[in-house]
Amino acid sequence: MATQNNHTRTIGELAVSSIGLGGMPMSIEGRPDEARSIATIHAALDAGITLIDTADAYHLTATDVGHNETLIAKALASYGGDTSNVLVATKGGHLRPGDGSWTLDGSPAYLKQAVEGSLKRLGVEAIGLYQFHRPDPKTPYADSVGAIRDLLDAGKIRQAGISNANPEQIKLANEILGGRLVSVQNQFSPKFRSSEPELELCDELGIAFLPWSPLGGISSAGDLGDKHPAFHQLAGELGISPQKLTLAWMLHKSPVVIPIPGSSRPETIRDSYSAVDVTLTPEQVAALDAA
Repeated sequence: MATQNNHTRTIGELAVSSIGLGGMPMSIEGRPDEARSIATIHAALDAGITLIDTADAYHLTATDVGHNETLIAKALASYGGDTSNVLVATKGGHLRPGDGSWTLDGSPAYLKQAVEGSLKRLGVEAIGLYQFHRPDPKTPYADSVGAIRDLLDAGKIRQAGISNANPEQIKLANEILGGRLVSVQNQFSPKFRSSEPELELCDELGIAFLPWSPLGGISSAGDLGDKHPAFHQLAGELGISPQKLTLAWMLHKSPVVIPIPGSSRPETIRDSYSAVDVTLTPEQVAALDAA
């Protein structure tokens, strides 16, 4: 299967004015048909996107665990161009039993089992980037990250990251991983600013920061401009969408930022990726920061 190989790019190579594709909307409630999802992934690749984010928990029922991983593998295999530089980042430790709820299992045994499932669904010998999805109160954080370290040492994963982490957990994870923590994936958007300290720490340490739901989430992305007047006004002045402006604002905050907007339509991911070409002045960035 033509997905990832030894030539897959590192997250560090991507973390300069880059945008990724978040795969969750293609696999949870309201997901489109498979043909449209694959067309969306192909459109992302055509646009130049080389980071695709997924997780084994992006699915609907207990019988289609890993739906998004399988979908991405299928899209990469059917793509007509070169996919050797595509980095697929997946996650484990957050589960959906199939009734719409979310549960947690950060135990080392479960994480190692979850990686085996992700490897099979993605059709690779080693996962390009594997991230611990969310801290589990029932398991010491050091134990969960220790399992990620073991997977890295064993060659099951090529790079290690964490998600939904605070500054103390970022520092601890980097220590446990021997300085090999390459990414932190936290919620961050005009609506959700509380991850600023984590973004600043990642900038200081040179760790990629991947904002999830950068446009405010599936139900809020469409009316982002209505809810955030400063973004609406500046977007109008620049002649671009508020969504594109939001992603450009994030890119201007730090070179380690790689927003991963979720998309289920080719046109929306193309608009998102074009944010890399938007230039903002320091004053414009400061005004959006203060909004």
